[in-house]
This record gives sequence, structure tokens and C-alpha cells, in this order.
Amino acid sequence: MIKRITDKDKKDWLKFIKSNERLENKDTFNKKQSSIKKEKLIDLHGYSLDDANKKIYNFILSCYEQNVSKIKVITGKGTRSKNKENPYQSKNLSILKHSVPDFINSNQELLKVIKSLNEYEIDNSSNGSFVIFLKNNRKS
Repeated sequence: MIKRITDKDKKDWLKFIKSNERLENKDTFNKKQSSIKKEKLIDLHGYSLDDANKKIYNFILSCYEQNVSKIKVITGKGTRSKNKENPYQSKNLSILKHSVPDFINSNQELLKVIKSLNEYEIDNSSNGSFVIFLKNNRKS
């Protein structure tokens, strides 16, 4: 099928050629795309307190090195935690939902790379996740 160029298309083309209008450089566009902020997700369901803390520690530092700007941490709500049945354990601190943010907030090395931690999502009883925003890694 041969498609004919319409008179309108010819006029538009001549107008474009005569004007000083420039097209955006596609290489510049690709650079803009690569500067989009990176996000990662980690799911800590099923981890013990110790293992979850080790995992989140390494994950945050690794994300910082990769210049990730946002981390979504899934801990679960703690509704099935067997620790609630033990009267000698803290109900809140035995659940990852509360203990992982407490671990992060008490770790000076992690606080150096964290811009903010979304506390609202932790306290929200209907939410089993929270978000961490990391500082920009200037080395990269």
C-alpha cells in the first residue's frame, strides 16, 4: 500500500524546516530516564527477629550503595505471631512490625544513610509495611 503525503503534511513540513524549532535530543531523553529514582522492596515474612534485623541491615546498606532512594519494607501485621501468647515477651517488640523499625532507629550506622522512615505506616494497625527513604549516595 502506497500512502500519499497530504497537502497539510507538506505545509507542516515546510513550516517546520523554516522555523527555528528544534527536536529534543533522544540521547538526552535517555539520560533523564536513567536519573529516575530507584525503589526496592524487601519482604521479611517468616524471619526471626535476629534474622530480620540482619537482613534489613545488609539490605539498607546495599540499597544505599546502589543509590536506591526508596525501600518498601513488608513485615506483616503480626496477627499470627506466637509471641503474643508468651507473657514474658513484649507484645510489640516481638513482632517484626515494631521491632524492625526500632532496630533501624537504634542503629547509628543505618541512620547515617536514612533520610526518613515513615512512622505513620508502622503505627497504622491495618498496615504490615513501612517505607524508608535513603539519602543520596554521592560516591555513585
